[in-house]
Amino acid sequence: MTGKMLIFGMGYTASRLAARLRDEGWQVVGTSRTASSAAIAFEDEAAVLNALSEASHILSLVPPFREGGDPVLERYKEVIATSPAKWIGYLSSTGVYGDTQGAWVDESASVGSGRRSARAVADLEWQQLRANVRVFRLPGIYGPGRSALDRVREGKAHRIDLPDQVFSRIHVDDIVSGVVASFSGPPGIFNLADDFPCSQNAVIEFASLLLGMEPPPLQTLEEAQLSPMAAAFYAENRRISNRKAKRELGWKPQYPDYKQGLTALFHSFGQKVD
Repeated sequence: MTGKMLIFGMGYTASRLAARLRDEGWQVVGTSRTASSAAIAFEDEAAVLNALSEASHILSLVPPFREGGDPVLERYKEVIATSPAKWIGYLSSTGVYGDTQGAWVDESASVGSGRRSARAVADLEWQQLRANVRVFRLPGIYGPGRSALDRVREGKAHRIDLPDQVFSRIHVDDIVSGVVASFSGPPGIFNLADDFPCSQNAVIEFASLLLGMEPPPLQTLEEAQLSPMAAAFYAENRRISNRKAKRELGWKPQYPDYKQGLTALFHSFGQKVD
């Protein structure tokens, strides 16, 4: 299958998706804040409307404003709703589920009780846009240049003394494969996460082991002096089920746990584990 994909928000994940699609013969147009050789400006309404009129697939990765409101829907909602696209996708966050105190959560759970209230509203608005929308809820994203390996190597990693804290994650290339799998699957809401939720400390400790470095010291949240955004991450605790995506999309993560994902990234640097 090939087509014409319009991507709102040509950032890290979108760039990985665009590269794969282009390799497979797709035409891909993306938007960013300013025009470049790789994207059209989000504010260039004529260019965006033209891309929307030609797109067979439309995907948004643009987060909502912190105070609420989705930038893409505020500007282009009606055009997207009536566009000829046969597939529409939105990358959301598993933060919409709020704190489950470490319990497993799937797509049937209620949303909007956590710190990501603006994201939950946007998530629901995309669902209601039209019948062929796919909403992908993502946990912590890692991949080349953005992983625990990079944070440990740069001295920016933390281990926080919260024994019961657990969360899910997803390799960026598994997001890409999940989106691609959905092209021939049904619309709906899908969690894309790995198979092995665990503590952030375990991830940092394994990254340190791979690099042959001492892990950072165990600290309290106060001692770590994290930014408000980083500290808020530790206020929620949940395990994300990916069973629906596996069942309905035929998808499975290439990196089902953090050890496989980090080991592959480590070897991509041309290094070897002792």
